[in-house]
Amino acid sequence: MLTLRQLFLANNAQTTDFPLLLEFERAEGVYLYDTDGKAYIDLISGIGVSNLGHGNPHVIEAIKQQVDKYMHLMVYGEYVQTPQVRFAEKLVSILPENLQSVYFVNSGAEAVEGALKLAKRFTGRQQIIACKNSYHGSSHGALSVMGNEDFKQAYRPLLPGVNFIRFNHITDLDLITTQTACVIIETIQGEAGIRVPDITYMQALRKRCDETGTLLILDEIQAALGRTGKLFAFEHFGIVPDILLLAKALGGGMPIGAFISSNKIMDALKENPILGHITTFGGHPVCCAAGLAALEVLLNEGLINTVTEKETIMRTLLAHPAIKEVRGKGLMLAIELENFDTNKKIIDHCIANGVITDWFLHCDNAMRIAPPLIITHDQIKDACKVILEAIDYYC
Repeated sequence: MLTLRQLFLANNAQTTDFPLLLEFERAEGVYLYDTDGKAYIDLISGIGVSNLGHGNPHVIEAIKQQVDKYMHLMVYGEYVQTPQVRFAEKLVSILPENLQSVYFVNSGAEAVEGALKLAKRFTGRQQIIACKNSYHGSSHGALSVMGNEDFKQAYRPLLPGVNFIRFNHITDLDLITTQTACVIIETIQGEAGIRVPDITYMQALRKRCDETGTLLILDEIQAALGRTGKLFAFEHFGIVPDILLLAKALGGGMPIGAFISSNKIMDALKENPILGHITTFGGHPVCCAAGLAALEVLLNEGLINTVTEKETIMRTLLAHPAIKEVRGKGLMLAIELENFDTNKKIIDHCIANGVITDWFLHCDNAMRIAPPLIITHDQIKDACKVILEAIDYYC
């Protein structure tokens, strides 16, 4: 009889020739447990998803209660479904007043697709501006605004009319004109190796978009919901987007995304043509119930208030001559090392010793640090000890 690992390799589509092949049977808090019972600290939160850790009881209870009531009923936007309504209501209540209309989708990439369509439809313009080294997903539209040719050249032709500017370079903002439908930008760049822009840059970007009538789309798919020490990362910069993109941690571990804008802008999807954006499973009631429960836990338990202190502990502990830089905001950090080969050896050593970390698509010499926000000081110390031991061994 084939093992589960052999069946995985035989029947599940693969994305590389070298998957990690870790086999887990349960997860709790910040830990994943393999089939031998070995515990691993999840230092990347499933790539920014598990802000509350694994198995939060409030989220699980909300899922169970909703499953007993109903699951999928109809394509998004036709029926009044309590989980969708309550979740949207809660999100709007904590957002600036111009972000008042929530369109639920299935993922971050679909949120990007919907936002790009919305911007072009509302403005009547065709040009899109994105940033070099950006990452917004893998579907065709999202790939079109990815700022790394190595990952997209095999899939051309992509969307026309997409131009790229350098992230955090004010002089490039002159490329935004009255022909530009939107600028799509990560509030903090993720796959570029966690790049935090200057306040002056972000405010100049907002001003330039206002001057040209260009919609500003902020992709906070990784950065939102407490990860940076603020509920939303744009709060660090004193600006508000025209369209906000959320996913990853939004569902408390369940798959969901959203693009959020004003009623005026979002109404552009209602006519000429009607049904301007359609999703069958977007806003799935179980996912919305989980997302609402997760958001309530995040707000009620004060987790966001602990993030900056945990960042400080992490930065203090991660001191080593071989570390070129620790950069980021909150618990969205990157450890930059000399090169990919060294980084990969350190990452593999960490995983073998019970700490799961990873590298970045556009910055492969940096290690990803994005633990669940519930991580304790002692768990941070344990994880950093393993990282430093690995660096000592290979550097």
